[in-house]
Amino acid sequence: MKLLTQNTVRGLGLTALGLFAGLAQAHTGHGTSGISEGMAHPFGADHLLAMVAVGIWSVSALPANKAWWGPATFMLSLVASAALGAAGFGVPFLEQMISLSVVLFGAMLVLSRQKMPVALGLGLVAMAASLHGLAHGAETPATGFAAYAVGFLATTAALHFGGVSIGQGIRTYFAEKSAWVMAGLGTLFGSAGLYLLGQL
Repeated sequence: MKLLTQNTVRGLGLTALGLFAGLAQAHTGHGTSGISEGMAHPFGADHLLAMVAVGIWSVSALPANKAWWGPATFMLSLVASAALGAAGFGVPFLEQMISLSVVLFGAMLVLSRQKMPVALGLGLVAMAASLHGLAHGAETPATGFAAYAVGFLATTAALHFGGVSIGQGIRTYFAEKSAWVMAGLGTLFGSAGLYLLGQL
């Protein structure tokens, strides 16, 4: 079990960092169609990094029995704002703000030992998720919102689960050094967000 968890943590971490370098962003301009496109959309590098980061942060910053609050907050805000995006609502500089949300989550990981108020942390998660949701909603296919939303929520949940698994692995296997590991991860995520911003 220990080996399986270590391999899972390593694999998810490498996947997240590798996809940041190799995947094109999946935003407006790409064809979308139904549940399969909904499932593919969150694999844009900015979305992927943000969702994994939320899972990691939730384990490190929230009370142990409330780690699911971060992913739940993100998903609720995501689907609500995606519905707005599907209805035509948008904001200026959305892509830039989405990249900055990755920087924000990186900073939250670096500062995760500084126990910010839960409401503030979840509020930041909800705000960032709303930006990602608007981008998702903007690509709603002609076949309708429902199946597409099921698809992107399923992938989002899987990415959050991956982040939570990484966070739990760090807590279990790095213990006293977990703060340093979180700071290192936060720096990587923040740098990735700045890189993505620079590509826009």
